[in-house]
Amino acid sequence: MAKPNFIELPGCDPIPIIFEDRSVIAIDKPRGWMLVPDSWRKTNWNLQTAIDSSIRADDFWARSRNLRYLRHVHRLDADTSGVMLFAKSEGAMRAMGDLFESRRMEKTYLAVVEGVPREKEWTCGLPIGPDPKNFGKMRVDNTDEGREAETHFRVLLSNERFSLIEASPLTGRTHQIRVHAAFVGHPLAGDDRYGDHDFNEQIKQLGVERLFLHAQSLSFEWPNGKTFDVSQPLPEDLNQALGRLAQYRKQASAQKAERAFRGGRRSR
Repeated sequence: MAKPNFIELPGCDPIPIIFEDRSVIAIDKPRGWMLVPDSWRKTNWNLQTAIDSSIRADDFWARSRNLRYLRHVHRLDADTSGVMLFAKSEGAMRAMGDLFESRRMEKTYLAVVEGVPREKEWTCGLPIGPDPKNFGKMRVDNTDEGREAETHFRVLLSNERFSLIEASPLTGRTHQIRVHAAFVGHPLAGDDRYGDHDFNEQIKQLGVERLFLHAQSLSFEWPNGKTFDVSQPLPEDLNQALGRLAQYRKQASAQKAERAFRGGRRSR
């Protein structure tokens, strides 16, 4: 029997495996699964723990691959979907860790943010550290406690209220994209921790019911020169929300043009 192209865990839909070789497995992580639960009440949604339990139980998806080890190489926030990489052995884990530490791992995310950035492309290199007044929250920290962080942003489309951006973090700090975007005045849509409450309430009416952040692609070069390049389009909920946002953009542009036309007629 052929091995399934998904990971099957109790209480959730199958998690698609979008790439696999002898060393790694890349999945399309759905929203809701976390790697480090922030409270005891959420430990049942710990993805790494659930995978470990499934492997120990000798579930078919793992047994068909003769898997005894599968460890996440990097992290995605619980509400973030998209490409996530796992190593099949301790040796692969060390090799992946070296690639991340040396910044040879290229990661690209899609996000919707509030407002319109002044520049089409820019880089934020502000250090990040834990917020001592808010457990589980990060902040821009220019003290000696702050850790180096760098994110490149590019605007893909925008209107007067929000923008679709591409974010490429060169480092891997906790909540890095969210903190850097919020600090420059453009928090992510649906971000209850760093975002604007009024904006989030307005954006919900257009179908954004969660953090609009998706890990679109991951690429790197193995030491033997072979290229690893995996991408995953927006999930259905975010894709539909983006369609409604784009439609809103067209309506807003039409309304703006109509106001300008009417204003021009009155001025004659």
